[in-house]
Amino acid sequence: MLKRIVFVVIAMGVFSGNSQNQKFKVVLDAGHGGKDYGAVYHGNIEKNISLKTSLRVGAILANDPQIEVIYTRKTDVFIELQERANIANKSKGSIFVSMHCNANKNQAASGNETYVMGITRNASNLEVAKNENEVVTLETDYKIKYDGFDPNSPESVIGISILQEEHLDQSIELAGRVQEFFTKKTDKKNRGVKQAGFLVLRQITMPRVLVEMGFVSNKEEGAFLNSEQGQEILAEAIAGAILDYKNEFFNPYNNENTFEPSQESIVKEIQETTPEKAIETGIVFKIQIAASTKDLALTPSNFKGLAPVSVESSGKMNKYFFGLEKSYATAKQKLEIAKQKGYASAFIVAYKDGIKISLADAIK
Repeated sequence: MLKRIVFVVIAMGVFSGNSQNQKFKVVLDAGHGGKDYGAVYHGNIEKNISLKTSLRVGAILANDPQIEVIYTRKTDVFIELQERANIANKSKGSIFVSMHCNANKNQAASGNETYVMGITRNASNLEVAKNENEVVTLETDYKIKYDGFDPNSPESVIGISILQEEHLDQSIELAGRVQEFFTKKTDKKNRGVKQAGFLVLRQITMPRVLVEMGFVSNKEEGAFLNSEQGQEILAEAIAGAILDYKNEFFNPYNNENTFEPSQESIVKEIQETTPEKAIETGIVFKIQIAASTKDLALTPSNFKGLAPVSVESSGKMNKYFFGLEKSYATAKQKLEIAKQKGYASAFIVAYKDGIKISLADAIK
């Protein structure tokens, strides 16, 4: 195996207990509102269902002392899509969950689905995105604010999805959990995790999903969505998925000391090597720095000087990792280095004998 020595500057760190005050911030976005009614069928109004369900989700999450809930709206008011993104980003949220109801001219259509940002030419996905994006026509100067966006143009819907891969992998993780919990809690059709271009998601700087809880256009399913019992069941499913995601990606043991950079720096020699399978036995930690459809050579120049970097492929998606550590404390230091290099959304993942496990289980 070839090795070469490279020189990099690494910030020395001191340890601090400030993370005791850290919260997992969940931004709940009730779709539509005010003059924007959303889909309306059989007396079922999307804006009301999304708001009531969002408030129920927040009430469940508020029982967890590690969670802080932020709402884009708590009443029947009209909030512009850009302002929803502003609220989320200013709060420095951990995740963003937008709740909606689906509708279709074919009133037999039913089931739930969860969307992440992505490029698609699938006709049904484009139609869902088009319906949710039409709200911008209620905003003044929307073509200026949204760079000439036309909700009736498939090219516009596809265009806003380009270069939206940041946080995609974690968004898919969250979306998958939402669908999994829908299946556990309801007997409704699981329509899966999908990708499409949603304006409300395009400028959110965190893992984000848009949940279509069911079809108000379907008379039976619409009645379920509009009922207190239905909203409680849906809220339990969405909250359960969020808690499951939090337990995986937000380390509950982070009240331990965390690594924070100081002003001092030293030059260290780092051996650039390809991690050997032999050291992947037992519990190991890696820092996921990116997920992309691009196939990148594992050279430091492609990853802002970080080395060693490894890759795992799943379908068309490549996940890129920095480091391979036996110690969680060392992994936290590597995570801080990755963030200093510009990978703000990097996070630690854990493996046991080459199989991915939850971070909480690995630490235990």
